[in-house]
Amino acid sequence: QVQLVESGGGSVQAGGSLKLSCAASGYIFSSCGMGWYRQAPGKERELVSVIKSDGTTNYADSVKGRFTISRDNAKNTLYLQMNSLKTEDTAVYYCAAEVIINNYCSGSPDYWGQGTQVTVSS
Repeated sequence: QVQLVESGGGSVQAGGSLKLSCAASGYIFSSCGMGWYRQAPGKERELVSVIKSDGTTNYADSVKGRFTISRDNAKNTLYLQMNSLKTEDTAVYYCAAEVIINNYCSGSPDYWGQGTQVTVSS
């Protein structure tokens, strides 16, 4: 059974930093891509950043240069280092994972964590 458990959210002032973690279990963590998404009140869920199994990363324009995604395959853990936080970064942050289906990575999120709240105040 695949499980993704986020941690590290909280409240911080603008300009501050937080580091989110996502502990994965129940599947081969290193095989496929993973990502961070967020959903602000009244808005749709949006992609923040993804990292492929080869370490290739991609970021939303709004977080480029401020956020860094990484993964530790030995610990089955995904991270998101968030620096220079802005009030508009306030949202629930979700970890998501692709898994192998029919011998290939699915190419889109198959499993989601429960989310962790990040609140940035001015």
